[in-house]
Amino acid sequence: MIEIQNTQECFVQLWQKLERTRRLLGGQYRRFCIRNVLKAWFPVEANDDFIWEVCRLCEQEGWNELPLPSLYPRKHRELLRAVVAVKTGISYYKIDLKALDAAYSIAFPNSTPINVNKKKRM
Repeated sequence: MIEIQNTQECFVQLWQKLERTRRLLGGQYRRFCIRNVLKAWFPVEANDDFIWEVCRLCEQEGWNELPLPSLYPRKHRELLRAVVAVKTGISYYKIDLKALDAAYSIAFPNSTPINVNKKKRM
């Protein structure tokens, strides 16, 4: 497993690992959900408390099927943000969202970029 950090390089690796995990779970006929992703990434640490904390932060349920990361990145963005927050011990709100969004564009170059934090015109 890669060392989890609040950097763009780490986020690129996490986005790519998320897609590989989706394919792996699909090949094993297992559900692509937060619980199975965390158990695949952190086999020792992924106990119920760890999974609950990640699910609480990203405001999703652990058994719900996740959509494709390349087509519907918002839920995955919040999942990766929560994983980094729990693993590093920093606040969920201090995760570098610009780096996370830029990493998505690097990991999925043919997808529409995410930019949730852009300013809206009044």
